Amino acid sequence: MKKRQSINGRLLRYLIPHWRQVLLAYGSMLAATLLALTIPQVIRVAIDQAGESGAAQGLYRAAGIILLVAIARSVASFGQRYYGNWLTHRVAYDLRNHFYASVQKLPFAFHDLAKTGDLMSRATSDITESERFVGVGLMDLTATVFHLVVVLILMLLVDVRLGLLATVPALVLIATALNFGRSVRPLFKKIQEQMGILSSTMQESMTGISVVKAFAREPYELEKFDRENDNWFERRYAAIKMWAAYWPLFSLILAVDVFLLLWIGGSRVLATVASGSGDLTVGELFLLITYILSLNGPVLRIGFLVNMAATASASAGRVFEIIDTPNAIQEKIDAFALEDAQGKVRFENVDFAYRDRRTVLQGVNFTAEAGQVVALIGPTGSGKSTVINLIPRFYDPTAGRVLIDEVDVRDLTLSSLRSHIGIVLQNPFLFSATIAENIAYGYPDATFDEIVAAAKTAHAHDFIMTFPDGYQAAVGERGVTLSGGQKQRIAIARALLCDPRILILDDSTSAVDTETEHLIQQALQTLMRGRTTFVIAQRLLTLRSADLILVLDHGQIVERGTHDDLLALDGLYREIYDLQLKDQEDLARAKEEADPSEQEAKDQEDPLQSPTATTVGRAK
Repeated sequence: MKKRQSINGRLLRYLIPHWRQVLLAYGSMLAATLLALTIPQVIRVAIDQAGESGAAQGLYRAAGIILLVAIARSVASFGQRYYGNWLTHRVAYDLRNHFYASVQKLPFAFHDLAKTGDLMSRATSDITESERFVGVGLMDLTATVFHLVVVLILMLLVDVRLGLLATVPALVLIATALNFGRSVRPLFKKIQEQMGILSSTMQESMTGISVVKAFAREPYELEKFDRENDNWFERRYAAIKMWAAYWPLFSLILAVDVFLLLWIGGSRVLATVASGSGDLTVGELFLLITYILSLNGPVLRIGFLVNMAATASASAGRVFEIIDTPNAIQEKIDAFALEDAQGKVRFENVDFAYRDRRTVLQGVNFTAEAGQVVALIGPTGSGKSTVINLIPRFYDPTAGRVLIDEVDVRDLTLSSLRSHIGIVLQNPFLFSATIAENIAYGYPDATFDEIVAAAKTAHAHDFIMTFPDGYQAAVGERGVTLSGGQKQRIAIARALLCDPRILILDDSTSAVDTETEHLIQQALQTLMRGRTTFVIAQRLLTLRSADLILVLDHGQIVERGTHDDLLALDGLYREIYDLQLKDQEDLARAKEEADPSEQEAKDQEDPLQSPTATTVGRAK
């Protein structure tokens, strides 16, 4: 098995494509650090020379050199910050694109279990935490370690004994910082996980705000949110306590280092001054203390940077969990495109079970000839939705085959397979865009005339033109500015424009008024013309006109045939008819008796003869 790469190691791989910027950033960082460490050397020389000669000329020369070094360091610091921040946001850009592409490619089985709020938290909060470290944070950590190493080497060059003495606390400091990083990382992983739960709670409540208000459940939702928010704070508080315990320790170790230098080195300097000769000058002691004090900023930062690295590692781990999620719906290497589909669909001994091993379908066999209308009916949980989800490969059967035009759908490319399938559901989803953009979503190259033709055929044109901006009117989030019937007709127009050979729809119109239902049914009849259609049937009219009715129960087809055939069997279909469908027939008969002329007019109405019906759609 391939050894799992470390999370931070994977993050660093996102820097590889930008190696030029990496070289410029880190080169600038090294130059800025070395230039900063040059200044104490210049001051040391000036102090010792002034002490020996008593002249101020050396001090003036040192001041000029320090000014030049400061200018050069400013230039290097600009390069360090500029390219460091560029890398920070470029890595975030690449990682966010990679994450989003992975989410888009994951199958329905993943999205059935995933929570939108948690995915949003990973795409925003977690990637932000990761980007902070991999760009500027990592460079600052490298600069800090480089600073520590160079300071220790320079101190050893000045005086080996004092240098070694100062090295011991410095090593203890580094070990303490590393231990802090190991301890705090699990805490930050729990914090980020809880943030995902908190985001999911908020997203769910905001999405269902109308239900919350309708049932006056605001106190309950607030209590639920407070509970998750309290859990988040408790986890954050645990990290705060650990941070508070370690931070003073870093400063204490540094103070011990200065104490040792002054205690031991000070006596040697005094001996040198008293005797006029010795092995440690005032300038050298000043240099050693200055170097130790110069560690104050980096040492205080090292805890912060290790903390940042731990947070980034935990956050990146959550991002990579999604990126690494296996996709059960894979294209074969030799998959080919479905061209000129006729629309014949066949199920051969199909079984299906979800991840929890709950069996949904068993031994499903049927054939839908091209152009036929197949209605699926059965009790809730009987497997109707699963059957239609297997056709476009939202899932793959656990046994058996699904074939289109006698070709296993697993042998086809996903894009070509789904380009021949149109789906119109009872509650269609519209994007926060214009009406025209929503209609053309599946066929973005459509002309405006084609969009209008599709809308007219779907009986949507008239209501669209009532908006001040017409087809350029924004529909709001999830199409909030449109009624249910209007959204459904937009979805029908969207499917019409794609001109699919196979159509999947839910024909329930119970949530709309009678006039809207009539318009929707006209649009659906036009949409179904000449296409192989699978309908999760709710209406008697659909069942009567279907070429084949499949009655499902507990994942099996228990009856099949036409409406009249199934009524004659006196089985489950007859039971459903008596309980749910007979009322529709009685209502239609009552309307006909009340106004026979209206019914006669409707019977003569043929939406398939609409002048736009033959011009909608695109060539495959």
